[in-house]
Amino acid sequence: MTGVQPIIDVRHVSKVYDRGRRGESGFRAVDNVSLSILKGESYGLVGESGSGKSTTARLIMRLVEKTSGEVLIDGTPIHDLSASALRDFRRKIQIVFQDPLASLNPRLTIGETLADCLRFHGLGTASSRLRAARDILDQVALGSAYAARYPHELSGGQSQRVGIARALILEPKIVVLDEPVSALDVSVQAQILNLLSRLQAERGLTYLFISHDLNVVRHFCDRVGIMQRGA
Repeated sequence: MTGVQPIIDVRHVSKVYDRGRRGESGFRAVDNVSLSILKGESYGLVGESGSGKSTTARLIMRLVEKTSGEVLIDGTPIHDLSASALRDFRRKIQIVFQDPLASLNPRLTIGETLADCLRFHGLGTASSRLRAARDILDQVALGSAYAARYPHELSGGQSQRVGIARALILEPKIVVLDEPVSALDVSVQAQILNLLSRLQAERGLTYLFISHDLNVVRHFCDRVGIMQRGA
């Protein structure tokens, strides 16, 4: 990767959580981690539960603050961003969770949930936001009719497609996939992975794929990093 600027550049990043007890050292969740990911690449981050891979992803998204080190996205140090610049940054990098239903409001339709993502960022009008919601549902192979459904009406595979739609409606450059298929059966896993591959090719997306399943990562990712005990 000599001479090529990565879209994600993590430099000697650590995260230590205070245990809250006098005289007791903090818990080091991430310990001096460095990695770089090129634009358009699928990078797998693998490790057992508690290895620090999800914390690393949240540091990259600036959902938690680093203790030391530096994270650059497109050459910009993200932990130096002002509040307004951070709001714009959040449009560039989105996340798909393992359990998207847990993050969906059961009182809102799928269309309303997707439209809310645009409303939060001050994008479009009420009618244009709903059109965008229906369009993105078509693109994840659900169909615009799902805009009128509620979360409890969805299967596991359908809810994961909604999670992908919610991540993509803001047209990000980077998508963090946090165990996106581990809760699905094998046949549905294949469908979701194929969908993610197609969307990556169509949109030029960069993926950070977090998993404990080496077989899935080998199939899906261009390169792999392994974490153990925070490093």
